[in-house]
Amino acid sequence: VLLVESGGGLVQPGGSLRLSCAASGFTFSSYGMSWYRQAPGKEREWVAGIGSSGGITNYANFARGRFTISRDNAKHTVHLQMNSLKPEDTAVYYCKTRDGARDYWGQGTQVNVSS
Repeated sequence: VLLVESGGGLVQPGGSLRLSCAASGFTFSSYGMSWYRQAPGKEREWVAGIGSSGGITNYANFARGRFTISRDNAKHTVHLQMNSLKPEDTAVYYCKTRDGARDYWGQGTQVNVSS
C-alpha cells in the first residue's frame, strides 16, 4: 500500500487549497479513505472520511461547510478541497486507509495558512 499526498503549500487566510492523495498497491475502490491533520504540538486529528464508492462523506465539525472530500476511483485518488482557510488550519495533512486492523498512512503534505 502506498499513499502519496500532494497539493499543500502556503496560502493566505480566506484562501483555498486542493489536496490530493494518490493510492496504489490495493483495490482502491473497495476501501474508505480519510484525511487527518496534525498541527505543531498537537495530536493528529481526523478531518474527513469518504466511503468506498464516494456516496458517503463525513466531516469533523471544524471542516464541515469549508472542506469537501471526494474521490476518483478510476484514477485511484482522493481529494480534499479546502476553502475559507484559517491560520488554525495550518498542519501536516495525511490521507489514510484501513485494512482490517491495520492503518496505512501517507507521508503528509504541509499546509500553511498565513498572511
